[in-house]
Amino acid sequence: MNGLMACAIAAGVAAAGASLAPAAALAQPTPAAAGSLQGDPVRGQALYQACGSCHSIDDNDIGPKHRGVVGRRAGSVADYAYSPALRNSGLTWDEATLDRWLSNPSALVPGTKMFFKIGDAQKRADLIAYLKQQK
Repeated sequence: MNGLMACAIAAGVAAAGASLAPAAALAQPTPAAAGSLQGDPVRGQALYQACGSCHSIDDNDIGPKHRGVVGRRAGSVADYAYSPALRNSGLTWDEATLDRWLSNPSALVPGTKMFFKIGDAQKRADLIAYLKQQK
């Protein structure tokens, strides 16, 4: 199954109200305090492969491109159709905000299109470390 198909199937499941997260991840994850975990960008790059079903570093797809995301205002890539909720969120993607976002996007921005959650704080730190390098 290709990444686009997997993301489309996942989006259909999410739209039906189901969760793709394992039962243990359904409990409210506690985001890591900003800077409390040291992220490894090499591990983050490997983890980013799972994001590739919807995102790319350089191209918009189902989700917006990620190059330059750290430090960027949420909902600001001109050629991507964001949800009104994210476009109007007023967020800027710094480490702490990305950590909160990745732990539970719809809790941070109700009405967002993104549904994928990462419950593991170290994995979030690793992904953020990788994204920080993608300037």
